[in-house]
Amino acid sequence: MSKADQSLPATRFSFRLDFTPGGRLGPGKVQLLEAIGETGSISAAGRSMKMSYRRAWLLVDDLNRIFRAPLVEAQPGGAKGGGAHLTALGREIVANYRAIEAKALEAGAAEVAALRAAVSPTGS
Repeated sequence: MSKADQSLPATRFSFRLDFTPGGRLGPGKVQLLEAIGETGSISAAGRSMKMSYRRAWLLVDDLNRIFRAPLVEAQPGGAKGGGAHLTALGREIVANYRAIEAKALEAGAAEVAALRAAVSPTGS
């Protein structure tokens, strides 16, 4: 990164898919899916994102209803402990979302650079 690039404001790209009727997939839900894949737990994934277990569970429930099959399968806790894992479809959804994100960034790199250069250094 050049010195000139360092003086520009930081830029983060995000997008959301709105499925009609009902349902959205965006960076927060994808991050939650990735965290579940890494931790094997809805609760731990939620904690890693500073959200309650209830909020994480509601988002997972929403995701499982949006798609043709569940993205996350959970086993209840108890003496043996519970856990959660991404299904094959869940892993596919995350991979496709990240692929779209990467392709969009690559395709729009020049435009993103132009927008970045036009932003006030103070951001206001």
